[in-house]
Amino acid sequence: MQKKVMLGNEAIARGAYEADCRVAVGYPGTPSTEILETIARDYRNIKSQWSPNEKVALEVVAGSSVAGARSMAAMKHVGLNVAADPLFTFSYTGVNGAMVIINADDPGAWSSQNEQDNRHYARAAKIPMIEPSSPAEAKEFTKIAFDISEQFDRPVIVRITTRIAHSQGIVELGDKKDVPLKDFERNPKKYVMIPAHARPRHRFIEEQMEKLREFSNKSELNRIEWGDKKRGIITNGVAYHYVKEVCPDDSVLKIGFTWPLPDERIKEFAEAVDELYVVEECDPFIEEHVKALGFKVTGKEIIPLLGELTPEIVDMALNRKKPLSDIPAYSDTVPGRPPALCKGCPHGFVFEILAKLDVVVNGDIGCYTLAVLPPYSAMHSQGCMGASISMHHGFELARGDEMARNSVAVIGDSTFIHSGITPLIDIVYNKGTGTVIILDNRVTAMTGHQDNPATGKTLMGEDTHELDFVALVKAIGVRRVVKIDPKNVEEFERVVREEVAAPEPSVIISTRKCILMK
Repeated sequence: MQKKVMLGNEAIARGAYEADCRVAVGYPGTPSTEILETIARDYRNIKSQWSPNEKVALEVVAGSSVAGARSMAAMKHVGLNVAADPLFTFSYTGVNGAMVIINADDPGAWSSQNEQDNRHYARAAKIPMIEPSSPAEAKEFTKIAFDISEQFDRPVIVRITTRIAHSQGIVELGDKKDVPLKDFERNPKKYVMIPAHARPRHRFIEEQMEKLREFSNKSELNRIEWGDKKRGIITNGVAYHYVKEVCPDDSVLKIGFTWPLPDERIKEFAEAVDELYVVEECDPFIEEHVKALGFKVTGKEIIPLLGELTPEIVDMALNRKKPLSDIPAYSDTVPGRPPALCKGCPHGFVFEILAKLDVVVNGDIGCYTLAVLPPYSAMHSQGCMGASISMHHGFELARGDEMARNSVAVIGDSTFIHSGITPLIDIVYNKGTGTVIILDNRVTAMTGHQDNPATGKTLMGEDTHELDFVALVKAIGVRRVVKIDPKNVEEFERVVREEVAAPEPSVIISTRKCILMK
């Protein structure tokens, strides 16, 4: 068998290929972006594409699944928030061809606005979830997820974290399966979720969850590695490797099937050891389940709730029994290097003017969020994709015309397509008067220069329709629309002053290519 060093994300792409996935869709977002990029580059037999947002991506994948194809959606953790509406409904409909959702959590919030723990989604939506702990497992678990999906008629979530997505490991390459396209049968009671159909499907879900619990208890994805039984450690994901590194003699229960958890395997392990610990990143998800089973366990009393774990942190907690404050902080050993906009970035011209005019800036998700830092210090709110426009309207509702005449919403081109169109409709519909600046740098820059509907190229490099922002904004009902190169700073300042002063909705489209593009 051929072996290759791969990123975790590349290994997932390989797993999808070997499982005979036929459709792969997503929206770029660190730490998941390379999954779709690898598929588009290396596995051209899979139809892959970027969607405008994660909700659309999951809906496209669901459609492909119902039509009979093995299909996969990939997104970062906050992307699953966007896709949560279809996620819960597709849990009810189930699948035809396999439906796999790759979810990339970001402990430590290295490239995200939060570090939420998406294991809770699996429990809430009653969807099986599995978690690899290495690139090699990432490939194999992805393949297994497709099989579980079809065996139990359920979508399956494969949860990775930043450290799994972006670490490298040796991956054994296997052969591609040949899985025939399943027949599509018209079955409204399964695929049309009116209340009369949803109630019996809920009963089906609960029946399948019982079967999945039995499957989890027998699954090789969960394994006990017996050692010294004085201390037993339950762990998962990348934390498993940290535990094995610093506690090599202890007994370990490695959880790979995260939901439903393997109750019988946990009981067997817990009853055999003198002291029981849980080592996991983010929330005490496993820990609380073990406590609910009636076992005394030590977890978040000593294992940090915040940020990523490291071998040093696990060693300090389990072996040396010293406070985490004894571990030197990165800030104590490395000079601070806060991120900044690139030299010559077109966004820099925009924020230089906004700082000069001292307007309130409602910001969004993108490179330009860095304008909150010096030397611009020109961003005053930021929530999630598209929130700049919605919050901008809220500012006006709360504080009236004076605020509207002294504030702007700033949003990137890809982010506007993702979640900014509907709040702009809201401003027009509800007679708001705010100014929105679309920062069109002709690419989705923050996640590595991916194409989007405004670039005229697909993920697979094909020419396509290039979205016209001016026509779109005018179709929404905005009459004041100005497209301008922000490097023309004097003219840009004049336009901003004029549009902010206007007593009606206005949009400024700041158009100049990202400085890093060829």
